[in-house]
Amino acid sequence: MSAAIDRLLASLDIHPILVDIGASGEPPRIWAPLIRRSVYVGFDPDLRETHELSSGSVYRGVILNQAVTSEPTDGNVEFYLTRFPFCSSTLEPDSQSLSNYVFADLFTVEKRVSVKATRLDNVLERLALAGIDWLKIDSQGTDLRLFNSLGAETRSRVLALDIEPGLIDAYRGEDLFIDAHRELTHNGFWLSNLQVQGTVRMRRATLEQMLATENDLSRDRVEKSVRVSPGWVEARYLRTLEWVLHHNLTKREYALLWSFALLDGQVAFAFDLAVEWERIFGPSDLSNLMKAEALSRIRRSPRYPIARARSFAPGRLKRWLRQLVRMG
Repeated sequence: MSAAIDRLLASLDIHPILVDIGASGEPPRIWAPLIRRSVYVGFDPDLRETHELSSGSVYRGVILNQAVTSEPTDGNVEFYLTRFPFCSSTLEPDSQSLSNYVFADLFTVEKRVSVKATRLDNVLERLALAGIDWLKIDSQGTDLRLFNSLGAETRSRVLALDIEPGLIDAYRGEDLFIDAHRELTHNGFWLSNLQVQGTVRMRRATLEQMLATENDLSRDRVEKSVRVSPGWVEARYLRTLEWVLHHNLTKREYALLWSFALLDGQVAFAFDLAVEWERIFGPSDLSNLMKAEALSRIRRSPRYPIARARSFAPGRLKRWLRQLVRMG
């Protein structure tokens, strides 16, 4: 853990609550600096049973063998098990839309099963957790509705949110990025990080016809030789400063959001939070620590000279360079 983050959270006796819907065996890498101090809750319906995480690796942790539902009550939900396990979902794959992409076969449904599902609010109550600080959802098509299924009070406490919404209709009735982004940014979040992922847009039948006649080609070579088309995104949202100020949050929330911003590389935003902390709660060793850490990271960043160069518009930069040449 960053020494500054550790000192801040330890001083305030903070244990972040991290919830991982669609856990893949271990917590997301970005949480590694926090995990030993955190309460971690993961959901993986492929597990045979619920199990506790090792006390040495996490402050408190459990992985539940349940799906998460946005339905009003707990119960069983139908789960589509696909050829590629990470494409399995409570939503049916949209085979017609997917047929335009070479990875369509990964979504082939091999079995429909009924799995135990629970509302996230009910799990928090069962585990006696006051809320969620950082929520990661990778539900294959239902990320927005799962976030919105939280009670209003719990939803308002979420400071950071990771989702993986689609840009194409991979599932019938899925929550697309355009819908999630509009709603989240209208409700106190800003987009902090976006990684566009995709695949080759080419029908499987066309690919097979090509491979049957062109002996020097393989599916792998075709996929590596062709620019991929955007298909989904990995998006991270943080609460806006305006939202934080409007909701009169405590030192705990400021400290956590500052820590999350640093982990996501949003150092300037972290400095914003440090300044507001000092304005609201007064100067202190902790506010000095927050500002000093942000400044230190800005100064140490290898991007600093590049960022300065990019601050010039290309035309203006060329004019400056020409003027420098004339000046000798």
